[in-house]
Amino acid sequence: MSTVTTLDLLGFDPFAPDFLRAPYRRYRELREQGPLFRTPAGMWLATGYAPCAALLRDPRFGHGEGPPGRVRGTRSFLVMDPPDHTRLRALVSRAFTARMIERLRPRVSAIAEELVGKMSGEVDVISALAYPLPVRVISEMLGVPAEDQARFQGWSESLARGLDPDFLLPEKMLAERDAARAEFHAYFAELLVRRRAEPGQDLLSALVTADELTTEELLSTCVLLLVAGHETTVNLIGNGTLALLRHGALRRFRGGDERDTAKAVEELLRYDPPVQLTLRFALEDVELCGTPIRRGEAVMALLGAANRDPEVFADPERLDLDRGPARHLAFGLGVHFCLGAPLARMEGAVALSALATAAPDLTLADPAPPYKENLTLRGLAALPVRFSPSA
Repeated sequence: MSTVTTLDLLGFDPFAPDFLRAPYRRYRELREQGPLFRTPAGMWLATGYAPCAALLRDPRFGHGEGPPGRVRGTRSFLVMDPPDHTRLRALVSRAFTARMIERLRPRVSAIAEELVGKMSGEVDVISALAYPLPVRVISEMLGVPAEDQARFQGWSESLARGLDPDFLLPEKMLAERDAARAEFHAYFAELLVRRRAEPGQDLLSALVTADELTTEELLSTCVLLLVAGHETTVNLIGNGTLALLRHGALRRFRGGDERDTAKAVEELLRYDPPVQLTLRFALEDVELCGTPIRRGEAVMALLGAANRDPEVFADPERLDLDRGPARHLAFGLGVHFCLGAPLARMEGAVALSALATAAPDLTLADPAPPYKENLTLRGLAALPVRFSPSA
């Protein structure tokens, strides 16, 4: 695969500025080639809802060993297959149940109101709200001291870029990803020593005292929880705010009940999902929606394309905050369904409600804000707005 370009492999350049700004036009063109097809360079692309959903549910597809070469260090359970994935996920899942997350709502609301209360004039929603809110929440859950949180932003951005498949990334980006992982591991190694000596009520203390993980598993799990625990939510808040402002719909989140805002959040997740794709490998010779896939072949599920499949969603290019029950794939399906989905949903609803309540007449200061150069995660680098607090 290293001998062909990304454009050859995928049929599009995922890092091109026009694609980063508006990927859905290209997704529509790809979907016209079929819901599941193979590019000339040998990559299977699933663009339709049916093959993407089937792929995510089918245990005959997994992460396996991944592509040859360039995979370094201990992998997190995000890219493990059962039974290791099952064992590691079970240890942290109790902290992310819907009931546990709902208990956090008052604290999340207090942080959101504090952050929004500092906003006025022309501000960047990403740096002022979308980033600090989920970072503070997941840090408090893990037991990371508040004074350490500012250290994580650069490391997190490098690791988030590294979530893209290794064979699509330049060597420089891989090196930055590995350096950031090493920094995170060194930090958590020190923090875990302190938690072993003085356990608290946080998730890190629970993982340490459970004594069921190797040191490498513990470190990779800590990094995954911190990074995955905020990066997707940053994008949900940013992408959601942009979509609402472009459609004049932010007021929908002002004073609405939780069920109404929750439904609107589901449509935002479908319309412009924080996670655009995922990769699986056939663990044996298998058929996917009637198409033979050979053992070891890679299938890229374009979740952003599946979420706009007209076979499933009526008028899919339209933002419809009253759309029916959620069937989107923004959080995946199957055993790898996003562990933090309840937390992300709640944080997104709280953040957007805080914005709408404080400044219902919020307007865009830049009609074409810049995007980060990521393929897997779709998010804004900045979202400048004009913030005029309500009376």
